[in-house]
Amino acid sequence: MAQPSTAHDAPTEAAVSLQGIAKQFGDLTAVKDLDIDIRGGEFFSMLGPSGSGKTTVLRMIAGFEEPTAGKILLHGKDVTRTAPFDREVNTVFQDYALFPHLTIAENVAYGLTVRKVDKATRVKLVSEALEQVQLGHVADRKPTQLSGGQRQRIALARALILRPKVLLLDEPLGALDKQLREQMQIELKQIQREVGITFIFVTHDQEEALTLSDRVAVFNNGKIEQVGSPREVYEFPQTEFVARFLGVTNILPAELSQRVLGNGEVHSLRPERVQLTDPTSPTDADTVALAGTVAETVYAGAHTRYLVDTVDGIRIIAEKQNSHTPRTEPGVNRGDTVSVRFRRDHATAVPGPVSVPA
Repeated sequence: MAQPSTAHDAPTEAAVSLQGIAKQFGDLTAVKDLDIDIRGGEFFSMLGPSGSGKTTVLRMIAGFEEPTAGKILLHGKDVTRTAPFDREVNTVFQDYALFPHLTIAENVAYGLTVRKVDKATRVKLVSEALEQVQLGHVADRKPTQLSGGQRQRIALARALILRPKVLLLDEPLGALDKQLREQMQIELKQIQREVGITFIFVTHDQEEALTLSDRVAVFNNGKIEQVGSPREVYEFPQTEFVARFLGVTNILPAELSQRVLGNGEVHSLRPERVQLTDPTSPTDADTVALAGTVAETVYAGAHTRYLVDTVDGIRIIAEKQNSHTPRTEPGVNRGDTVSVRFRRDHATAVPGPVSVPA
C-alpha cells in the first residue's frame, strides 16, 4: 500500500530549522544528527518516552543548551551561539515558574518590566493578555490563590505577551489531572490558532500529541523515527517503535503476514480495526479470519478490550465500543471460541526495523 508523504513539502517558511543537530553529555549521546524544519504557524509536537532527546532539542532551540554539532536557524537566522534572551522565542515550563510574591498582573507584566516598557503600555498589554486566556478577573490575586489550570494559563499569557515568534512548551500540562488536562488541550489549541505563532510542544503523552498537533515528531533514543500528521503517524507507522508507542497495536509477524496477507512484511493492526465474530460466520476475499479463544476481557468504560489467543500462536487484541445498553451484558466472554476478523487493507506494513519488546 502506498504511504502518504510525510516530507516537509509545504512552501511555508520554516520558523525553526535544525540542521545536523547533535548533543553529547560526556559519553552520552542525547541527540543524534537531527534534521528537521518546523513550519511557521504550526503546532508541532515532539513526542517520545523519557530520555528520548525531545526535551534536549527544545532546550537547544531555547538556547539553554548549546549543540555539540549542527546549526539552529530561527526564521532563517543562525542562532546556534545566540544567548536565550536574544532569541525571539519564549518557554512555558511544567511548573509554570510564577513568582509567588507578585500578583497575577505583575507576573504577566514581568517580561515587559524587564524590557522597560512604559507603565501605560504594560497595563494595556497585560489586560489584553489576561482576557485572551479568560482570566481578567484574577489580576490582583497571587499564584497560590489559583487552580493548576489557571496557573498554566497565566504562564501562557506571560509568555505570549512578549510576542515571541516561536513559543516552546515543555510538558506544560503534565501536572494537571486528566479531566483538566483534556480541557486545557482544547483551550491551548484555540489560543494557538488565535495568536497564529509557532508552538513547539514537548510531551510523552500520545493522546495529547495526537489531539493538539498539526504534525508530530516521534523521538526514540536521540533520533526522530517519524514525522507526520497525527493521522499519518498513527495509521501509517514507519517503524515498530512508532506503531507500539502511539497507542495499542497488534504486530503481525512476517511469517503470518505472508500466509494470510500474501506479503512477508511485518504489519501493524490497530485493535479498533479488529472484529470478533462467530467462527461459523462466512467471510469474503477482502477479510482475514483467524480462529482463537478469548483469554481476557478488559472493560474500560467507553470500550471493551478483548485479548484473543489464536490457533496460529499469536495474541490479537480487539477493541469494541460499548454502544450496547449499559445493563446488557456484552456478548463475548472469557473462554469463548471466536473468529478474529479484519480487512486486509487495515493491516499496515511496517517498513522500519523490527524490535523485540521488553
